Amino acid sequence: MESLRDKSVVVTGAGDGIGAALARRFAAAGARVAVNDLDAAKAAAVAEEVGGLAVPGDARDVVPDALAALGGTVDVYCANAGVPAPGTEAADEQVWTGAWEVNVMAHVRAAQALLPSWLERGEGRFVSTVSAAGLLTMVGAAPYSVTKHGAYAFAEWLSLTYRHRGVSVHAVCPQGVRTDMLTAAGSAGELVLAPTAIEPEDVADALFAGMAEDRFLILPHPEVAAFYERRAAAPDEWLTSMNHIQQKWEAARLP
Repeated sequence: MESLRDKSVVVTGAGDGIGAALARRFAAAGARVAVNDLDAAKAAAVAEEVGGLAVPGDARDVVPDALAALGGTVDVYCANAGVPAPGTEAADEQVWTGAWEVNVMAHVRAAQALLPSWLERGEGRFVSTVSAAGLLTMVGAAPYSVTKHGAYAFAEWLSLTYRHRGVSVHAVCPQGVRTDMLTAAGSAGELVLAPTAIEPEDVADALFAGMAEDRFLILPHPEVAAFYERRAAAPDEWLTSMNHIQQKWEAARLP
């Protein structure tokens, strides 16, 4: 991996959690970091901590402001902002739309804005924080699972389409991470994710290891690879085992 010193990096959703850990790690590597978050105070606090630039606002259209803050160039874009979006197929339309806009379309819009210059230069790096739910699924969270599948599919498409033109793409797919999003997952998160939850810094470590090896798929929880293989090789068996988890969750929620 090329040196990150003086490279321009954008991290969305970086006011805390995984995003803040990524901002700290890129800054420690010598990069100039634009810290984006909906919460302006959080963005400012992390930016001050890492010697970066606060770019508060909605991750869905942050690229113009980030480019202005960084002097017109973005070398690495971390599409990290996401919404948990629990619920079934009956979740409110606004929940589905909000999850789609942030978990998928924010990535698409960032790529639309950045790819022309990356392709002209012959280099650029797109980091998509997806979640293991994008490879597998998550009980109790249909909008989240579906949109994270979309985020993974888009990252995969970017990689296969542009890797020969100098664009590196990484899909980061952790299971439980000790952040506010894990708390927002509620009882399903407690059952499925909390027992093996890791720290945000562990996700940053996994990304940097994956970037050094130029790997597309980054699995901070290595066991996800076996789950993914089982899902592909024996889908009915895998779905039955996931349904058992669903039933266990339902039973635990009964009064």
